Amino acid sequence: MNTVFDPLRKKEVALTPEERVHQWFISVLHEEMKVPYSMMNSEVSFKLGGKTMRADIVVFARDLRPMMVVECKRPDVELTSEVADQVFRYNYVLDVPFLVATNGQNTYICKRNAEGGEFLSKTPTFAQMLEEYECYHNGRVSEP
Repeated sequence: MNTVFDPLRKKEVALTPEERVHQWFISVLHEEMKVPYSMMNSEVSFKLGGKTMRADIVVFARDLRPMMVVECKRPDVELTSEVADQVFRYNYVLDVPFLVATNGQNTYICKRNAEGGEFLSKTPTFAQMLEEYECYHNGRVSEP
């Protein structure tokens, strides 16, 4: 079985098709969006209605509260309304301004706003996410 080093879990993990997408998006977060590894975590567990759930990737703000949740799927899994519902369930607990679903072929990033949310056409930087996070948690909603 092939493995890959996960810089967030700091260990070798099985290189499944979903894990390949997981690692690819970690690199997008770090290299393109400039998110420090120290501000990300993999396989984050939390409870929802007595059921344990696990988010693939969570990006944290400086106050160590979640500000982005990422759900990774295998490349052959279509990003359907069921996947969106999964991310929304995670957000019910995490209450983040940024929601992401990706299968490595398609990536959808949604920023919550006064109207509910908007899909972003490009990836925000960590600095931009922090600014939005501050607005979101201080009751100020940024302009679309």
